[in-house]
Amino acid sequence: MSRPAAPGVTVRVPAKVNVQLAVGGRRPDGFHDLANVFLAVGLYDEVTATPADALTLTCTGPDADQVPLDESNLAARAARALAARHGLDPHVHLHIAKDIPVAGGMAGGSADAAGALLACDALWGTATPQDELLAICAELGSDVPFSLVGGAALGRGRGELLEPLPVGGTFHWVFAVADGGLSTPAVYKECDRLRDASGRGATTADIPDPEPSPTLLDALRTGDATALAASMSNDLQAAAVSLRPSLAATLAAGTDAGALAALVSGSGPTTAFLAADADQADRVAAALRASGTCRTARTTAAPAPGATVLPQG
Repeated sequence: MSRPAAPGVTVRVPAKVNVQLAVGGRRPDGFHDLANVFLAVGLYDEVTATPADALTLTCTGPDADQVPLDESNLAARAARALAARHGLDPHVHLHIAKDIPVAGGMAGGSADAAGALLACDALWGTATPQDELLAICAELGSDVPFSLVGGAALGRGRGELLEPLPVGGTFHWVFAVADGGLSTPAVYKECDRLRDASGRGATTADIPDPEPSPTLLDALRTGDATALAASMSNDLQAAAVSLRPSLAATLAAGTDAGALAALVSGSGPTTAFLAADADQADRVAAALRASGTCRTARTTAAPAPGATVLPQG
């Protein structure tokens, strides 16, 4: 992945998969409380911060043309937020080398925000305490704090209130990348619509408070892939498939190829498949690529570390 020349600071930051995404009812403010079990996976973006006369952004990698390079970019907002915290001008060039699917439900934009925050903190020498960095992350978006810390965690609230979780082994994954993205707000809106249409209602008065699955947390702790596969769930999956019906064929193709479990990653449209081992992951990925139901399929392992400053040179 190309990046600007030194001097600069490069941060590598991981994608995530939600092994459980329990969505509460719609709150009066329009958000939903979550019990969100995050697992960082070994697909990474790299964010490089270099000195500049103004805040500028560039991006390379798959689907880089879909990444906004204006003030709406979360990485740019992260740089501005950190600069404001320390009374600085946000004079920095941020280069994003993409390898996480864009708008794919794997928190690529959130990862870039966490990467920019850590890179700018190192570049500017501001030595911001971790709790302050996490507070800035939470202001930027629900998934940004986890992108900073990585590993595995339970996210409460909108997902930003994190409790680290122990993981007892390595889990092998396949991610099938779809054409185009899905809007996270649109998927939540469709989730509410489907709940209303079912007659159960969609508000906090109708839906129980979301809770993590004890069986799933135990499977993570013990490193038991079979038990994890049996307990994974995503309350947004039906909405994502409703908006993108072709995802059903992708999920079926991975399951037919031997995956232990299949689910939509977050709000989609990337789909995630848990495999028993690396060899099975390779076989599932090959079958998905041959199925014609996705653009490509990637294999990787989890858990992965959070945002990390890379050695220079």
